[in-house]
Formats: sequence, structure tokens, C-alpha cells
Amino acid sequence: MSYFTEAASVEAVNARMGVQTNPRVREIMASLVKHLHSFAKDVNLTQEEWEHAVGFLTRTGQICTEERQEFILLSDVLGLSMLVDAIGNRRPEGATESTVLGPFHVANAPIRQMDDNISLDGKGESCLFSGRILDLGGNPIKDACLDVWSDNADGFYDVQQPGIQPKWNNRGRFFTGSDGQYRFRGIKPVSYPIPDDGPVGQMLASLGRHPYRPAHMHFIITAPRFRKLVTHTFVGEDQYLNSDAVFGVKRTLVAPYLRSDDADTRWHAPFDFVLAPSRD
Repeated sequence: MSYFTEAASVEAVNARMGVQTNPRVREIMASLVKHLHSFAKDVNLTQEEWEHAVGFLTRTGQICTEERQEFILLSDVLGLSMLVDAIGNRRPEGATESTVLGPFHVANAPIRQMDDNISLDGKGESCLFSGRILDLGGNPIKDACLDVWSDNADGFYDVQQPGIQPKWNNRGRFFTGSDGQYRFRGIKPVSYPIPDDGPVGQMLASLGRHPYRPAHMHFIITAPRFRKLVTHTFVGEDQYLNSDAVFGVKRTLVAPYLRSDDADTRWHAPFDFVLAPSRD
């Protein structure tokens, strides 16, 4: 057993792990110690800076509640959430890419019929969302479930404004028929800021970064014998596409929002989703 020194700090810490440690835990913690110590040495971390970091993490934990998870927000703005998503959701070429789930999904949204309108508050610019759910060969997928949700015209999700927005506003689930097609009405989403009144917002400000997410519609798509897809489609001309606060934008997920000739619908957002086969 070696004594702790600056040069051999990693070896000293990792040597203390017990022989019965779970192999995966050993692998993760050994790497964490290695990179954490390397970071401190690389920047010559001072005692004052370390104390500031501990205080930041303490404040981050203190602001967390059942409704707000500031540590996930921290992971999001550092790009770690998107990196973990990318590692865990590698897909074959041609399959639609995934992106982060976000904090505002609500399970068991009402099942709706094709062409239904999910916007219940009467606000916003009406939009028709349509397309197909396909396999890698271009064949339609029957019985695919699309769980969809978006913010309202003011940039808030219904769960952020209970008593102000109707319950299930801009949410719904749709099931495809044999043609694999989906079609529903909502609103053209708007960009909005992530919560920036806490430690993470202070960090963004200190880095000269804004807190905004570009406008997007959320989708979770599931179907028998296919991998679940968690993704967004982004409004093509949004000003924050290249600076999304949580790095969620991928080029292939930017959708066209076309002016509609329908008197009742101002916009049309066509987008086909391609699912990867199940790993099982």
C-alpha cells in the first residue's frame, strides 16, 4: 500500500478499493478518480476554487425538489446528458436519431384519434404534424404508438402551469394503422428558456451562454419488435438551433415548417420516422 503523494495520487486512491468490489463499479470509479485527479493537476486547482466548486454543488443539491432536478439540468448544459444518450442509443444508418427526453414528459397521456387537435388552450399558431413510421426497409409499421407533447404559445408546458393551462394541453398518444401514417394537429412550438434562476443559470451566465432551447415537438415512438425512439423535431428557422442550451439538436431532426393552404391550419410539419429493429 503506497502513501498519498501528488504524483501517485491516483494509484494511492484506487489501491484502497476492496477485493470484493463489483467489477463494473471498480472500472467506473477507477476511471473517475483517474480523470478527476488529472483535471485538478491540469488546471492547478486552488483550494479557493475547490471550495467554490463544493459550494456550487451544495447549492445545486439544495434547490432540487420532486418538481425540479437541478443536477440533471447541470448534466444537460454540460452536454453530458446528450453524450450518455448518444452512447446508449447508437442506431444503424438510416434510423431516426434520438435526443434527450427532457423533464416534462407525463406518462399515460390521453389516447387520441388521427386528426385530433392536442392544443386545448386555444393559443398559438395552428400546425398539422404528419408523416409515416417506417422500418429500415421503408415499410410502414402498424400499431406504432406516438406519445407527443410540446410547450404552449407562451413557452410553458402544462405541468409548469397547473390551474392555468388545461390538463393534458398539447399532449396525446396516437396509434398507426397498416399504412404507418400519423396525423394530428397542435401548435407550432416556440423556443423557451430552461430554468435559470439557480446555480446552473448562474454558471451559464458566467460562461456567457444563454439558457434557451430552440422550438421543438417531443416524440416517444414505440412499436412491437422495434427499439423505442425518444426524440424531437425542431422548427427549421429557429434562432437557437446552433446554440441549444442542452445540445439536443441534431441536423437530421430539423423539420420543415411549411405555410399551409388549409384555412384552419397555418403550418404543416411533415416528418417520417424510421425505427431500428429490437436488439432482442
